[in-house]
Amino acid sequence: MAPDTDFQRNKRDIRWPWDGRVSLTWRILAVNILALAFLAGGFFYIDSYRARVIDERLAQSVKRMEMVRDLMAFTPSASRDNVVLTLARRGGERIRVYSPKGALSFDSAVAGGPGYTLVDPAEEPLKRHIARFLDEMIDGIVGADPLPTFTEPVRDVADHWEEISHVAADGHAYASARYAPDRTPMITSAVVLHNGDRLLSITNARDITRDVRAERLRLALVLLVAIVSSILLSLFLARTIVTPLRRLARATARVRLGRARQVNVPRLPARRDEIGALARSVADMTEALRHRIDATDSFAADVSHELKNPIASLRSALDGLATVQQPDLRQQLLAIAQDDVQRLDRLVTDIAEASRIDAQLSRTRFEPIDLGQMIDHMIEAREARGISNHVRLAFARPRKDVAVVMGEETRLALVIDNLLDNAISFSPAGGLVQITATVADDEVLLSVEDEGPGVPPEERETVFRRFHSVRPEGESFGKHSGLGLAIARSIVEGHQGRITIADRDNEARGARFDVHLPLAHLGDPGIGSE
Repeated sequence: MAPDTDFQRNKRDIRWPWDGRVSLTWRILAVNILALAFLAGGFFYIDSYRARVIDERLAQSVKRMEMVRDLMAFTPSASRDNVVLTLARRGGERIRVYSPKGALSFDSAVAGGPGYTLVDPAEEPLKRHIARFLDEMIDGIVGADPLPTFTEPVRDVADHWEEISHVAADGHAYASARYAPDRTPMITSAVVLHNGDRLLSITNARDITRDVRAERLRLALVLLVAIVSSILLSLFLARTIVTPLRRLARATARVRLGRARQVNVPRLPARRDEIGALARSVADMTEALRHRIDATDSFAADVSHELKNPIASLRSALDGLATVQQPDLRQQLLAIAQDDVQRLDRLVTDIAEASRIDAQLSRTRFEPIDLGQMIDHMIEAREARGISNHVRLAFARPRKDVAVVMGEETRLALVIDNLLDNAISFSPAGGLVQITATVADDEVLLSVEDEGPGVPPEERETVFRRFHSVRPEGESFGKHSGLGLAIARSIVEGHQGRITIADRDNEARGARFDVHLPLAHLGDPGIGSE
């Protein structure tokens, strides 16, 4: 495979204190619950709304008392009690009138019945106790100023009312709010009339508490439904994300423990999201690992088999040297031993080359390479050294900077060397080997043609196997390791290309090896990992 580049966009990743210690399920749940915390803030808004309503009621009460004061200025003395009683009944309040000396002169509760009734908390149901507890808790959380407790004075005189003391000092109407025993606001207001009497009004604003608690109940129900829905959705989301990730983690752990062949990595074909893509990538990676393990095992077995033959022949020759006395036989055994040593050296060299191709390609940085110029230099060097059997080389060299690919020059040169060696070894004496490099369909096509016997269709795949060798007649055994074409294919595939065998054009005798490599474009960056 071609090496991939891992670009680190941001090496200093943001790390949170809980990273790696908190389960993904709990993180999803926490994020969703956190969003609901803002909805829970509505309770504090409702409490501030109650405070504003009470302040508005106090302001209205002050204005009302001043209007009552002006009304009483034009009301005859004989009709004042009836007017005060009418105002108390219509306003649902209790109005007291005190003389300038402070004595109680009129009480609407005595004359016409109480305008309100204070509730004993001990007689209320449990839900009202819970409501009061929530009121006190929220007041404590938001830091609301506590209202004083409303109590009737033991001796009902003007001086025992704080509100009357305020109006006596400045003459303007005054109002205050206090909590009844059941924690409902009591609006108390006072004003000094023109004849010097003090008028005191008390209203139990139970409607404020009732409305606030009703809104709080609605908000609590909405919040409860939202929390339950959020938890269910969080668990569903966690299941669709965490469960497949855990399956993948367990599968990869078994692969890491060396049981790759027994592991069935889930591919999740029904999922078209990132989790599905990850599952299929892990499954493909595991399958590639299985093939790599199989290839390694097969390679090790082939190496063992290929080394045994020359070693056995070398051992036999050495054993014969100890017993044979005839000089000509000893010379023949020495020649066999030398040939076996050369064969072993060739095998070890090719095996080492084949085994490290993938590792070297993974560390190589690809660069633009002009195949035409490189092949031209290689042919000149071969012709300078001399070519066996007087085989001729013909290269249709393309224009400069046309057949350019991204790759590693030494490895691509090895591919061409192996193909040329193979073509020359199969060519008859004085034969012609033709090399072409053309550009078509966004790739470079490199072809090497010879005039040898050709490759049968049934052998065109097997010749690329390691240690598989089909040699021409007359060539002595052991001159080739059978790794040349296998190495060539590994290198070509490592450059994102492919190598195939085809018949020559016009039914000409011989074989044609085609190498397809991606064409490098102007501005392509180097490929590889640092």
